Amino acid sequence: MSSLFSDHYNAAHDLLGRNLTPARRNLVAYIDKHGSHTYAQLSERAGRFAGALRALSVLSEQRVALCLSDTIDFPATFLGAIQHGAVPIPLNTRLTTKDYTYILADSRTTALVVSADLYPRFAPALSQLPHLNHVILSGGIAEGHLTLDELLAQAEPSTDFADTRRDDMCFWLYTSGTTGQPKGVVHAQDHLIQTAHLYAIPILGLVAEDVVYSAAKLYFAYGLGNALTFPMAVGATTILLEGPPTPAAIGHVFREHQPTVFYGVPTLYGMLLANKDLLPDKDALTLRACTSAGEALPPELLRRWRERTGVEILDGLGSTEGLHIFLSNRTGDVRPGASGRPVPGYALRIVDDDGQPVPVGEMGSLEVSGPTTAMMYWNQRSKTKRVFRGPWMRTGDKYRQDEEGYFYYEGRSDDLMKVGGIWVSPFEVESTLIEHDAVQECAVVAHPDHDGLIKPKAFVVLAAGHAPSDDLAAALKDFVKQRLAPFKRPRWVAFLDELPKTATGKIQRYKLRID
Repeated sequence: MSSLFSDHYNAAHDLLGRNLTPARRNLVAYIDKHGSHTYAQLSERAGRFAGALRALSVLSEQRVALCLSDTIDFPATFLGAIQHGAVPIPLNTRLTTKDYTYILADSRTTALVVSADLYPRFAPALSQLPHLNHVILSGGIAEGHLTLDELLAQAEPSTDFADTRRDDMCFWLYTSGTTGQPKGVVHAQDHLIQTAHLYAIPILGLVAEDVVYSAAKLYFAYGLGNALTFPMAVGATTILLEGPPTPAAIGHVFREHQPTVFYGVPTLYGMLLANKDLLPDKDALTLRACTSAGEALPPELLRRWRERTGVEILDGLGSTEGLHIFLSNRTGDVRPGASGRPVPGYALRIVDDDGQPVPVGEMGSLEVSGPTTAMMYWNQRSKTKRVFRGPWMRTGDKYRQDEEGYFYYEGRSDDLMKVGGIWVSPFEVESTLIEHDAVQECAVVAHPDHDGLIKPKAFVVLAAGHAPSDDLAAALKDFVKQRLAPFKRPRWVAFLDELPKTATGKIQRYKLRID
């Protein structure tokens, strides 16, 4: 892959420039709530944002945070920041004020672009962020702040691209750590296009005629590839849904826009199958490919989806640190329950606690080596050294490999769980639950729902004077929901007289997982 790039390389110049040829410039790049946007219009909008950042005196490598719903404003500002030489940081739109305060302070963000409806979560923190010089609102107004539409209208479109190198910082993505504290994952300029050339084009067969829709939002590593890098690499059209990807909304996208490629997560596949009327009839579906990532795909969901739609789901494994999928099933070669085989260009190995390869069929820790591995965790040197070890990156997943080379997921190396494709820290949920007067101690573990998808389950030992009840269980769930992002709340609360512990007082979580 290195032969594809010169040392001087700017990701925005590549992704925008390849779509400004006479054959592509007037093709539809995005369809969102505002209508259709051609590649030429996207390029102009990105250039205007680059010009606006220059006018605001945002410097090379300074961070620009983007907390945006999925509209044309996301790719325009993301690519415009890279064009200018700034470093965009897409933010999860479902976090709390506390989360945003930490991330903006940790990254020393200079400018923030935020959807107007999300602004109230940032407002209380602004006085605590001395590096934040500019707050820009998309789709609304707030007293004392710039609006993106006005800024773009007044800006002189930039036609220049920062003279960056392929190993320069390009963008960051924040992912949660084992204590819930986010980690800034730093990616280089050529990482985006590498994922397209290694996965999207050869594995998915993506072409300009495709219409793609990703339920995973653009702020995810998964969604960023699905809905920005991949379609722009080939000149395809992307459907953007501003609101949450509810089953009803996804069904509307299928009927209204007739996508040929759908990127989902197991939870959504299960929800779509739960109501047979949400999806068009099999003969009316235009889908040719579906992918799944974020959490392991239960074989039963795969079977039911294939029966209902006639289309395979290509389950795969990726990570924020790896940027996109590096282990995947293929069309015509789907193994139920398996994550597939390595994507060409990546090397995978399964090792024991001493870092030595385990025999075929035995479980161990999965490590990956490839050209899209992150450079580091920002400001977290010790964690960087633990995860990035020479050419190998520890994924934190437990896997086994069969004699035919297929990889099977066995669980996490730690206690983190993925809920709807998003990492959730049990420690963070426990720390919140313990704040309730009725809770003496608690433990949160991963638990499968009726579709085999993972959700948090809380085991609670009550404080004196409190008795178990359905009302109290509901109150505890709501208590967490009001203090953390809603997807982190326990779906079940079980009351115990005591938690299982070792002789030294450590909670034996494995005993709770088999409850």
